[in-house]
Amino acid sequence: MKHSPQLTLTVLAAAIALAACSKKEEAPVAVAPAAATATAPQACGKVTVANMNWQSAEVLAHIDKLILSSGYGCEVELVPGDTMPTLTAMMEKGKPDVAPEAWVNAVREPLDAAVKAGRLHYAAEALTDGGIEGWWIPKYLADAHPEIKTIDDALKQPKLFPAPEVKDKGGIYNCPAGWNCQLTTGAAFKAWGAADKGFVLVNTGSAAGLDGSIAKAYERKQGWLGYYWAPTSILGKYEMVKLDAGVPVDKKGFEGCNTKVDCEKPVKSDWPKAVVFTVITDSFKKAGGPAIDYLEARSWRNDTVNQLLAWMSDNQATGEDGAKYFLKSHPEIWTTWVSPEVAGKVKASL
Repeated sequence: MKHSPQLTLTVLAAAIALAACSKKEEAPVAVAPAAATATAPQACGKVTVANMNWQSAEVLAHIDKLILSSGYGCEVELVPGDTMPTLTAMMEKGKPDVAPEAWVNAVREPLDAAVKAGRLHYAAEALTDGGIEGWWIPKYLADAHPEIKTIDDALKQPKLFPAPEVKDKGGIYNCPAGWNCQLTTGAAFKAWGAADKGFVLVNTGSAAGLDGSIAKAYERKQGWLGYYWAPTSILGKYEMVKLDAGVPVDKKGFEGCNTKVDCEKPVKSDWPKAVVFTVITDSFKKAGGPAIDYLEARSWRNDTVNQLLAWMSDNQATGEDGAKYFLKSHPEIWTTWVSPEVAGKVKASL
């Protein structure tokens, strides 16, 4: 999954809310107490972890598996996951036990209800920066033109961002067709009056086309202006600067119009930050022992994730490869999530 999870969550919210409302009380999952032996030193037992189908979530699931198994003696099973089926199953059936990277903006209401009812719990905020969306320019361009800080600043200089196929026009690279960000980018283009300022929207066709346009601009040190999000491997490979929207988030206007196909009067609004939590079930919170402390502490920044995803893409690495590389290369980050004793066990396993 190339695009960020929040891009398609809006259409899922109603289904998840319905599932939450129809939830019936179920008997708690019985978990046998772990014996305090040399082979099972922690009260953790079996745990199922959702392996979501996008790159950042996949590598985080494998990091959790390695740390939970070698550091806490858990018996970890990774299960295929995606936003709707995973969160719905957790609310309805109490499984899987852990969703490492849940993008919750569009499903916050039913999730909050499940947390209030005690069926689920929010653990760490998986991405401390949150999921970030907006319009970006290359850092080399930002350095050369320090006067460009906001979207309005960029729109004053269409010649710096030449459209690839329209002479004498600036280009703003759009999201691929069918993604929700195509709607929000088009709405922003209209709200900021970009057409009247000498710009056209550039159709990128696909995620590969959007990524390729950034790579091509970097290779030629040309101007580039368009939509992107973080964390992603592209931002780990090519340093980009997010433009300040110059206005705060207009939640009502953004959700009520800018995200809609038939939005006639979009508003100037920053993109809301996507809140990204680790979600755990009540049964695992009660049975997980010290492993819960890890899941409540495990959090990382977007720049760390960007760089790791870039390494994975360059090396055609799997989630497991990426997890091992991260644990070996960045102990200064992950050892802050665990005790020295657990850190020693994880290092020994590597």
